[in-house]
Amino acid sequence: MDALGNLADFLLLPGQRHDSVGADPLLEGLEISALIADKGFDTDVLRQELDARGATAVIPSKANRARQIACDFAMYRWRHLVENFFCDLKQFRRIATRYDKTDQSFEAMIFLAARFTALK
Repeated sequence: MDALGNLADFLLLPGQRHDSVGADPLLEGLEISALIADKGFDTDVLRQELDARGATAVIPSKANRARQIACDFAMYRWRHLVENFFCDLKQFRRIATRYDKTDQSFEAMIFLAARFTALK
């Protein structure tokens, strides 16, 4: 997602994979100043990658983290744009119920729905 809540890029992962696995391929080649993500992305590897890039990690710490890391919750509130995007995307019944049989056609429908939503 970009700063305005529009789809920039996405990666389709199998349901049994953890979401943080897809962070590296999506961030590759992007210049960002901050990454706003939920607790599922609270990994040391991702935080080190963001520090090396000079980007701010706006990620709340998991409850089981030994040393809690501070989070800018004022900036974290902007994460609602991502949640709003998914709510808008689920309005398309074909995407919400995954009618498409192949990953390629499902990805195409996500891009089409995202462009349609951006034009509204």
